Amino acid sequence: MRKFTLFVAIIATLATLCCGIYIHHLRDEQRRLLRNQHSLLADIDLYRTREGESAAAVELLELRIDEFREQRARDADYIRSLDIRLRRAESYAKSASESHYTATLPLRDTIILRDTIRDTVRIFEYNDAWSSMSGHISNDTIRYDLRSIDTLRQVVHRVPRKIWFIKYGTKAIRQEITSSNPHTTLVYTEYIELERRRKR
Repeated sequence: MRKFTLFVAIIATLATLCCGIYIHHLRDEQRRLLRNQHSLLADIDLYRTREGESAAAVELLELRIDEFREQRARDADYIRSLDIRLRRAESYAKSASESHYTATLPLRDTIILRDTIRDTVRIFEYNDAWSSMSGHISNDTIRYDLRSIDTLRQVVHRVPRKIWFIKYGTKAIRQEITSSNPHTTLVYTEYIELERRRKR
């Protein structure tokens, strides 16, 4: 009888432990889904920094590998095209920017000899720290070469919960990304973390 009672107690203890682990897993999953819901409903913040750089901020989206494969199939194919296995990827960020240049360029005349025929070509050049443009106008045709350099800086940080002036815990994880090129405006960004096991 005692052996049977001990056996039942062990089984009940193991069942209780399994239920506790499962409930903890469900709570973590519920928190993750709530964070994702908040992230999907939140807008992307597009703004300018104090230095005048274009910046964008977006909250983290937490997806499991199977969710990412199903819901972001194109991005998953892109990762695979880099010869990276999806299960080895930690996170995925994507941003889009638009560059707009407005400049007044002086024209110069240049004489070109082609088979003893003189041809007048007008040329132009423009350079600054981020871009260079050069080209020429011949007859009714404009040929130009435009090069642009940009540096994107990404910071991922935790946003704490707040009650009055007290900050605690983590409300969301947020990505801030800035562009150093003043001709560039960020128009879209997203940041996805690929989950394998619970981190919090």
